[in-house]
Amino acid sequence: MESVIQPQKTALITGAASGVGYAIAKLCRSKDMHLVLLDIDQENLAKAKAVLTDLNPCLKTEAFVLDVADAALWKETTRQIVDIVQDIDLVVLNAGKGYRAQGTDTGRLKPWLDGSYWDKTFGTNVRGPLNGLEALLPVLTGSKSKTPKSIVITGSKQGITNPPGAGNPAYNASKAAIKNLAEHLAFDLRSDPATKHISAHLLIPGWTWTGMMGNIGPTDETEIKKPAGAWYPSQVAEELVKGLETGAFYIVCPDGETDQALDQARMKWGSEDVVEGRPALSRWEENWKSRAEEAIQADAKNRRA
Repeated sequence: MESVIQPQKTALITGAASGVGYAIAKLCRSKDMHLVLLDIDQENLAKAKAVLTDLNPCLKTEAFVLDVADAALWKETTRQIVDIVQDIDLVVLNAGKGYRAQGTDTGRLKPWLDGSYWDKTFGTNVRGPLNGLEALLPVLTGSKSKTPKSIVITGSKQGITNPPGAGNPAYNASKAAIKNLAEHLAFDLRSDPATKHISAHLLIPGWTWTGMMGNIGPTDETEIKKPAGAWYPSQVAEELVKGLETGAFYIVCPDGETDQALDQARMKWGSEDVVEGRPALSRWEENWKSRAEEAIQADAKNRRA
């Protein structure tokens, strides 16, 4: 299907004030696209709007403060957007957050004792995209234009490989849910003749230096000090465009430390825990660690050959 990354098309992006969302917005602007920017961070959203407007004042650059977990605000904001822009061609549901569990327990059980940690994580990472779909799908399906449209939802490799850790259970589970939901959405859209022109895609960044790791606001990447192995958000944005142009559903990004072959080998090992009847998360299990690493590295080597 024809890519939606084209001049005069309109992209709506959540989490657009920093990180991957801002990088996607900046790349879309470089392609002469109109922009609708959504973010909960009012101050940095205003900065992002100003920078992106200056790049091409002749194009629309609209900005709305939005907590993606608020379904009612999503619908009200969507009504305002529809009054301003003629059409929406690309939707990027990118806003996400990692939270830490609170409490006195310092061990691995701490996250399981804090219900608010789960509520906040799922509110942003799962209900956020679902609220966006509920508000925006009627706009996309009701458009008079039947030209290609795309919905991108940002997932995570942690939603596939599920690495253990005291801060990870809710985040991993939320991104696993997003993978599942995005797969269903893609199937439903392509299975209905009325919506076959709307594609869905799962963006799966690798190690990226984003606001969740200290890169806050609409930054100039030339001024960012990041670990050598991490990718810039702009690299993830470029990988997204490649995926949209080829029609890929799973847009899995490598990074400076992990190439595609190693990603694939790790994902394969994790899925085979079920098939082979191994302990859950055997890759990190003390009795399996060395066997897992040896098998994964051998698999990755074969894939590179």
